[in-house]
Amino acid sequence: MVKTLHFNDGLEVPVPGFGAMGISFALGNNLSYEEAEPVLLKALELGCTFWDTAVSYRNGMNEKILGDFIRKHNCRDKLFIASKCGVAVFEDGKVTNKAAHIKSYIDGTIERLGFTPDLYYLHRLDANTPLEESIPALDSLRTEGKTKYIGLSECSAATLRKANFIAKIDAVQAEYSPFETIHEGDGLINTARELDIAFIAYGPLGHGWLVEHFPYNSPEDFNEDDYRREIPKFQGESFYANKKISEGFKKISKQKGCTVAQVALAWVAAQGIISIPGTTKPSRLEENWASRDIELTEEELKLMRATINKLKPQGDRYNETAAKDIGN
Repeated sequence: MVKTLHFNDGLEVPVPGFGAMGISFALGNNLSYEEAEPVLLKALELGCTFWDTAVSYRNGMNEKILGDFIRKHNCRDKLFIASKCGVAVFEDGKVTNKAAHIKSYIDGTIERLGFTPDLYYLHRLDANTPLEESIPALDSLRTEGKTKYIGLSECSAATLRKANFIAKIDAVQAEYSPFETIHEGDGLINTARELDIAFIAYGPLGHGWLVEHFPYNSPEDFNEDDYRREIPKFQGESFYANKKISEGFKKISKQKGCTVAQVALAWVAAQGIISIPGTTKPSRLEENWASRDIELTEEELKLMRATINKLKPQGDRYNETAAKDIGN
């Protein structure tokens, strides 16, 4: 059983964490504070205290909901809060890593949260801004006490290595799950381990493929503003092929006597990776949290790996436009 994982400077964080994006950005959700409060209360009650947000989630509304909750419940000292800049959501919506953007957006984050975040990432990498400009600007936030740690999201292994040479990078966030292991092959995970950089996995449940009851039977079933309409894996023939693949993981969970989400999250933790699954439902958060009590034997880990190696998903992770933003 894996219940905590190393982050930095001797800091251990409870796993899994909580990805707040779904509250007011993904899956067509735009919850009010009152609608979001129950799942945040459940996370706090359980001890799920590693929370992730971003400026780009509903133009700062996600940050504000978390900030309002934390002020109301006086729980700042119990939580580790990560946020992200790097998308000019209040201007033209484009990815930018300009120093001016970084320095102005952190102030907005602090205002909405009501405190300085523990970790601040560049959400996406800007090919037009050299790391020699963006990384010192990000590092200056740490020097000024506006964040404790800095990170990058969805970068390449080479970019991570170069950035870490300019200034110490504390964390890298990227997609990772039993359904998507691309970063095992492209060197990103190994580079993070070599440089003692925490790897934070978003999408640890495959954006829905690794849940017990996936409620969609065709690509047309997603809401109009569900972000999965923009992901090739959920479109056309790839949708139907991947739906069949997800059944392979469910066989393992049935043998284990738990849900497929719990097996998936326990497996990610067993790789030494901090996951941040998201949900808007307290019951689902309880289910995810219970994954920390799942003990995977060596034989079960081997079976999981064999299944992962056999069942390869079809379709790209992002559409062509989005892929340009993560190709650095």
